[in-house]
This record gives sequence, structure tokens and C-alpha cells, in this order.
Amino acid sequence: MITAVLIDDDKHLRTGLKALLERYTNEIQIIGEAESVKTGVELLKTLNPQVIFLDIHLNDGTGFDILEKLGKTTAHIVFITAHEQYAVKAFKFSALDFILKPVDPEELQSTIVKIKEVVGKSSSFDHIDLLLENIRKKVDNFKRIALSTSDGIHLFEVSDIIRCEAKVNYTEFFIKNHKPLLISRTLKEYEELLTEHGFERIHQSHLINLSYLKSYIKSDGGYVIMADNTNIPIAQSKKERLQELIKNF
Repeated sequence: MITAVLIDDDKHLRTGLKALLERYTNEIQIIGEAESVKTGVELLKTLNPQVIFLDIHLNDGTGFDILEKLGKTTAHIVFITAHEQYAVKAFKFSALDFILKPVDPEELQSTIVKIKEVVGKSSSFDHIDLLLENIRKKVDNFKRIALSTSDGIHLFEVSDIIRCEAKVNYTEFFIKNHKPLLISRTLKEYEELLTEHGFERIHQSHLINLSYLKSYIKSDGGYVIMADNTNIPIAQSKKERLQELIKNF
């Protein structure tokens, strides 16, 4: 049985989330509830849950305050948030799970699957540190990204990512001075995160960092040569935009 604590100042949400968890799994047990930063910290110091469902906005502060007061934790954290663009973006860059309010049953089921995959595996606090660092500094242009693989969570400078390649529902990252990493998220998700960092989707299967583009070859249907000497095809619909981007270099 996976033990969990639920911290949210909305009693109705706590009741509803518990009911949904009971409906979709018998492997996660809520062993404690809290509704504020103060009671949340006290509860977590008393219990040692494997999972923390943590609301961002509480009556006396935020879920981030709890994490800072608590210090390092081995618990898997699932944030509960409204549709806040900045917070969602911060979670994605930090490879942290989150549930949007109102709770969508399908989204919760996907989260349950992730919880079962990661609980019990060794994990560092680094990606949570990254989140707290960005939140404290109110960073919007995130410089680092956390990538969650089957063997753990790895942090990288966004500027060191050369390219990303779609592998069905996975994305393979090719990173400067590092072996390729396979991440269980789609290329579309990373396109949304990385486009403002100088990345361009030039093909259905390829997202490239324009900083590492070496050559644009017009023959053989059109392709680019990257800094790692790989040849990446260009979709016909993407050629005009890529040519414009190159002109503006």
C-alpha cells in the first residue's frame, strides 16, 4: 500500500479527491489531511508518507512554503493547482507532477500510474530545488530543465540541448557531452516548453536547437546538419519558416 497525505484548504476538494482515489485505485491510502502551511508541516513531521498531494495556495501561505520549511523529502510530490500558466510551466520544467482544479478523472488516473512507477525508487531533491529556485526568483525564462528517466531525474542547462526526437509517445534528448536520454513525454509537450528558447520543430519527429544548426542543405529533399553531425530532414511545410529564421541569424 502506498501511503499519502493530502494538504489543501478546500474541504470539498479533499473529499472529492479521496473519493476519486478510492474509485480508481486500492493501492493509495490517505493517512492524513491538513488545510494550512502550519498544520501541513506538523503533519509531515509526524508522518512519513510516500506521496504528498499539495495545494499551491493555502490560507496562510503556499505549498512552496511547506517544502521550504520541511527541507529535503523523499516523498513523491503531486501539486494541486488552478490553471495558472506560470505554475504549470514551472512544474513541467522541473519534471514534477501536478493535478489541475477541478480534478479531471482521466488526468488523475494518469497521475496514479506515474505514482506507482516512481514510488520506491531512489530520487533526489534536485528537481524540487530547481522549482523552488525559480519560484523564489520569479523566473519566467527558465534556464535549466529536469528530465525524468527510468533511472532517475537529471538536470540540464536548456542551452546544452542539441535536439529532440520523437519516439512514438516518448522523446529522445540529445545533449552536449551526455549520452541520449529517453523521456516518457511527447515531443509536442517539449515543443511547447522550448520554442521560446530558440528551438524549432522542423519535422514531425524533430525539434532542434537553432544554436546548434551547422548547415542547411537544399538537395535530397532538404535537411539540416547539426553540431553533433546528424542529418535531420525538413518537412516541406517547415522549409519557408526555417529559411526565414536562418536569414535572421
